[in-house]
Amino acid sequence: MACNPFIRAISLTGFDPFARRQGLEPNRMLRQACLHVASLQRPEDILSFRNYCRLLTLCRQRSNNALFGLEFGLHQGVDVFGDMFFLIHNTRTVGDALRELRANFALYNGAAHLYLELVDDIALLGYRADEQEIDGLAQAEELACGVGLRLMQTLAGKPWQPEAIMLRHAPLADEGLYRQALNITPTFSAAHSGLLFNASVLAQPLDCASEALHQLIAEHLAGIERLSTDAMPGYVRQLLRNLLPSGRATIDRVADCMAVTPRSLQRHLAEENTSFQQLLDETRQQLVRKYLQVPTISLPQVAHLLGYADVSTFSRAFHRWFGVSVLEWCRQSGVNRQPLLLRNRVKERP
Repeated sequence: MACNPFIRAISLTGFDPFARRQGLEPNRMLRQACLHVASLQRPEDILSFRNYCRLLTLCRQRSNNALFGLEFGLHQGVDVFGDMFFLIHNTRTVGDALRELRANFALYNGAAHLYLELVDDIALLGYRADEQEIDGLAQAEELACGVGLRLMQTLAGKPWQPEAIMLRHAPLADEGLYRQALNITPTFSAAHSGLLFNASVLAQPLDCASEALHQLIAEHLAGIERLSTDAMPGYVRQLLRNLLPSGRATIDRVADCMAVTPRSLQRHLAEENTSFQQLLDETRQQLVRKYLQVPTISLPQVAHLLGYADVSTFSRAFHRWFGVSVLEWCRQSGVNRQPLLLRNRVKERP
């Protein structure tokens, strides 16, 4: 699965206001990139990195701003790290903060690597995606450099500037525009994408360091699953929960959201000893137990939330799953829904 990496939706931090300032309609751009609009409010969601790059490409084209990715990264700054920023900001030194970030980067980004290399008195904070043939990757790498610059200025002080900003691609716009945005002209067509700076800054102490707070946040982050290509069923379940109410929870739609073909998705799920239909049934069974606990949700509404066109189709599926009718299941489970369910059933009679 290395060819299908994922990132957390926290990567969309600040997208709504920034896109609007670029003259774009954020929700429309997300939908065109096959990204779920609700992910703007759910930073823990999992997105396809390929579709995220597609979003940056579409935004660049529609805004006519060749530096959309770079400026978006500068806009996001340290906010894009969420709770992880408080973890790294409570280490002892700038170097400790960067090493902590490198060690935990896979919590939020499984598609790329953050690395810190030292050669004599020069340090390189670099960013490299696993896949190199992705449309929009240049936008993503410039975004990462923008975030990296803001991170270093937060850790080392606002006046801090790198000795060089390196980008692996050719300029996407006039070099003067880069200098205007970064106060430095990047080195293009370089071997790496990242920031080059004097290694002495790594020893600089952080004023806000708190070992107790660092430990508390570390324990919190330890409960977050690292993005792994072995967790494909979990990604599918999440997408199904997002897509079921719209009635679009098909294998074609899910595969599109994950930037894979339906056949490839089925093959990878088979390697995990499951299938799309099995995950769809399991997700619906999990959700229906929750929905039926809420008396104010009518039976037609439950059917709709699970992606069924009508109550009768839902009822047949429910009987197949649990071996009893919805009303009988509610009685057995001690859920007091019978009057409401009966009213719904009467309404459906011709």
